[in-house]
Amino acid sequence: MNKKVCILGIVIILLDQISKNIISSILSLGKSIKVIKDFFYLTYVHNFGGAWSIFNNRVPLLVIATFVIIFILIKYMDKFKINKRNALAFGLLFGGIISNLIDRICFGYVKDFLDFKIFNYNYPVFNIADIAIVVGVFLMIIAIIKGEDKNGTSSN
Repeated sequence: MNKKVCILGIVIILLDQISKNIISSILSLGKSIKVIKDFFYLTYVHNFGGAWSIFNNRVPLLVIATFVIIFILIKYMDKFKINKRNALAFGLLFGGIISNLIDRICFGYVKDFLDFKIFNYNYPVFNIADIAIVVGVFLMIIAIIKGEDKNGTSSN
């Protein structure tokens, strides 16, 4: 499972970093491009906190917490059955977490650009790494519910 996890993690890091660099090269900070009116925009922002800007301006704390989370995931990964879904979950998690960590270490903030407005609610702006993390957590929850974190029966 480790080889698949590493390959997917690297792919996520590359997709996320390339997309962030493209957006930051074509948009000024705070500027938007309408993709679908009243629904989807590309809006370039800097996030100095975690998800939904929690722990705003506490970048050193977030960097330390991220390293702790990576360590826990590495240790916890061996407890999961080896199957495609679990490899996908951990690959998405590692790729997303590490890509946002790269931003925090290099810039002191995370570059975000995906901006959705649904039913007049403007969701927090996010990036590809954030999507990978959310999907990875969802897949991990499924694995835990199925008992795949306790060396139970594996399913593909």
